[in-house]
Amino acid sequence: MMKSIKYIIGILLFFSTSCADEFLEKLPKDQLTEATTFTSSANFATYAWGFYNTFPGYWDHNTIFRERASDLMVNNSGTQGDPLLWQLKTVPSSSSTWTNAYVSIRRANLMLSNIDNSEMTAAEKDHWRAVGLFFRAYEYVELVATYGAVPWVDQVLAETDEASLYGPRTPRDEVAKNILDDLLWAEANINPAGNGPNTVNTDVVRALISRFGLYEGTWRKYHGLGNEQTYLQACVEASQKLLADHPNLHPSYDGVFNSESLAGVQGVLLYKAYEFGILNGRFSHWNRSSIGHEDLTKKAADQYLCTDGQTIHTSPLFDGEEDAYDEFRNRDHRFYFNTPPPFRVDTDGRNQLTWKFDADERHREYIDLMATLSDDTHKTLPTMNWRGLIVRTSPHFRKFNEGHGFNVTYSGYAFYKFYNKISRLQNRDSHDAPIFRMGEVLLNYAEAAFELGQFTQEVADQTINKLRVRGNVAPLDLANIVEDPTRDVDVAPALWEIRRERGVEFLAEGLGRVFDIKRWKKLVEYGGQEKLGRWVRNADYGNKLPIQGGAAEGYISPWGPPPGVPEHYYLEPIPSDQIVLNPKLEQNPSWQ
Repeated sequence: MMKSIKYIIGILLFFSTSCADEFLEKLPKDQLTEATTFTSSANFATYAWGFYNTFPGYWDHNTIFRERASDLMVNNSGTQGDPLLWQLKTVPSSSSTWTNAYVSIRRANLMLSNIDNSEMTAAEKDHWRAVGLFFRAYEYVELVATYGAVPWVDQVLAETDEASLYGPRTPRDEVAKNILDDLLWAEANINPAGNGPNTVNTDVVRALISRFGLYEGTWRKYHGLGNEQTYLQACVEASQKLLADHPNLHPSYDGVFNSESLAGVQGVLLYKAYEFGILNGRFSHWNRSSIGHEDLTKKAADQYLCTDGQTIHTSPLFDGEEDAYDEFRNRDHRFYFNTPPPFRVDTDGRNQLTWKFDADERHREYIDLMATLSDDTHKTLPTMNWRGLIVRTSPHFRKFNEGHGFNVTYSGYAFYKFYNKISRLQNRDSHDAPIFRMGEVLLNYAEAAFELGQFTQEVADQTINKLRVRGNVAPLDLANIVEDPTRDVDVAPALWEIRRERGVEFLAEGLGRVFDIKRWKKLVEYGGQEKLGRWVRNADYGNKLPIQGGAAEGYISPWGPPPGVPEHYYLEPIPSDQIVLNPKLEQNPSWQ
């Protein structure tokens, strides 16, 4: 059995580039047809490998870049605001989100339609039907989150079947029910072990039920659609089963994202494997380069609690924000794994591969700390670029970088969650990417339980507090929650802490901070907030940094306050080419 999902070598490459019937037509018809392809369990296994390409990984820009529209991340080039936040979105002529999803759905339907006539046993038929339903549901989860109501297709459509090919959007209630029904059937009938290590199995199906149940349930609650309990309860039940089978997490937060192999790692349910020469990752390389990608915002930095479990606004352990060393002291260790703590080293004024401690001992505080939290192949300080050139100081800025323009930041909080020094080669990362992990399941469970009135101290200890242990943060005590002065007044304190933990744990993983904000119905509110960076004295940086309000000192502000987000941005517009092809498709409200 292969080590992991290889996406894919040899013949499997055919499946990643075309829908199934196109693939079949390109091969000799006397050698490979539907009748000969879909016969044995082994045939179905080979066909199903093509579905795994749908899972995002570290090379998938969109899963990370779409976080720029959230309140926690910012484009570190500082050149323009995200279109969502600056009212620059338009109806696209086409969208891979739409077209790729329906290609995958069609492939799933083709497989499903050939199960009954195969030579497989009843158990094998149930397993592969469950796999097909899972992958079809996976695509529909994304479609519903993006567009709302979409056409539901559960059979292979012929070009002559115009009524089905060009029908209207299926009501969201019906699509959501179909997704949940399919996933519940898959959960009950899939082979518990999948088709071997690191394949879709009972745990993975439950993880998707957990994800979808929370999303759909909270969307329905906050957007007034009703019937939220059905989906929230499905989330709770699936999450409880997973928690019973996977009670422990991998002890290293950084190790979840920067390990050469996630095989057998506690809490990782499914992962994408990267391997030199077969599938090379890039994100660690980008986190070590001058290429502009993402920074954390000040709001993101402030979410990280002090080790006593209190916020920076209330904790006596917080030493202030006007000095970078003070700001990072006594904080959640996940803060140190998502953005580099401050340091300064001596490289003799040159860009070189070696360094020595700076004469001022205060500059080694976090170098020494990170040596105890990490190792030389991961996140020890100082940081370096992909060539091994040493970064002399952090923070250092795109507009003021002391002569080394690599690993620069705009906000002052460089993003380096996927940074490691395993390979130190350009475009040649090999660390595996988690697809479904228990960290997500725990937070899905906590939030759904709260929404159902079931969030107790016992649930907090099973979920939130397991995650806090990895950050060396005191546990959440529901009887003694210290008031956060920045809390939304319409969000209960316990729910506020659950949402905070979600922002901290999932930062820039592509799990959808923007989707979270949308399902909470907070897009308009959060989208109108000015994105800020670190507090600085501009004179210390040659007066080259943009400060909020043009002041001499204060928070970095890349663009100033945004104009606000229109209400109709909660759903994306249907691509115009789809409406041209199918006039029965109605555009989402207010999109022109």
